Amino acid sequence: MTDPYDVITMGRIGVDLYPLQSGVPLAEVTTFGKFLGGSATNVAVAGARLGRRTAVITRTGADPFGAYLHRALREFGVDDRWVTSVAGLPTPVTFCEVFPPDDFPLYFYRLPKAPDLVIHEDELDLGAIAGARVFWMTGTGLSEEPSRSATLAALAHRARSGTTVFDLDWRPMFWSEPGAARPFYAEALRYVTVAVGNLDEVEIATGEREPFAAARALLAEGVELAVVKQGPKGVLAMTAAGEFAEVPPLPVDVLNGLGAGDAFGGALCHGLLSGWDLERTMRYANAAGAIVASRLECSSAMPTPAEVDAALADGAVR
Repeated sequence: MTDPYDVITMGRIGVDLYPLQSGVPLAEVTTFGKFLGGSATNVAVAGARLGRRTAVITRTGADPFGAYLHRALREFGVDDRWVTSVAGLPTPVTFCEVFPPDDFPLYFYRLPKAPDLVIHEDELDLGAIAGARVFWMTGTGLSEEPSRSATLAALAHRARSGTTVFDLDWRPMFWSEPGAARPFYAEALRYVTVAVGNLDEVEIATGEREPFAAARALLAEGVELAVVKQGPKGVLAMTAAGEFAEVPPLPVDVLNGLGAGDAFGGALCHGLLSGWDLERTMRYANAAGAIVASRLECSSAMPTPAEVDAALADGAVR
């Protein structure tokens, strides 16, 4: 196919091993489900579920888990041509504990180094990245070399063409010196048109935690759209053109809050590609995130358009 991709994401991939028993400490869990995981990868899956042509740039280990991830990507309709293996490094796995409604500890196994942090600049298809209608990258990709340089090179080549999204994705455990992150976040912000993050993440990027101040600080860095996720208070979105929306969350009985942000991200891309107004886009993204929060898994929980439309029509996830 020669048409540009709707969405290309770049960043983390791995295997999620989630307990099939809710409210049980990990030490006592006896059964697990195996799922495709990783924030950038989940966003690509979410976009594909909504009918978009998506691909992900990432790396796995040359092992059976890596083969599983390729198969899962293809089954979800995500192009895996830029998913390559790294000899000698294992595919990462992530465990979680499930204590609804708001406690979901994560345990990342990404040593000695995650393959998705071994993305090299000279391996990138810069033409495809520049041509994608949406390019989505994450803060995790800035945490180590060579992925950091590759991510920044992709952004510089794209040069704010189309829609370029920075998922602030702050994971301090991935940084050898967490305090050193801000300069790299600032450099990435020079090249993006959209910034998305929760309160902790916008504080890392801007030094501001108050949602309105953080959104204004992101706009001051040159982005066209700042999206601040406020948890139980919903989402705040502001544009450089002066458009504003603050949307409450959709009521939901939370089973597992992990993955809701990635569903939000895929739906955000879908709304931006559809040319919807800001409030409609935020409501749609909120609904997609709420649906995934009501389910155990992440990637395979990503909703279809019919499911999002039904949740919006009902005013809640049922």
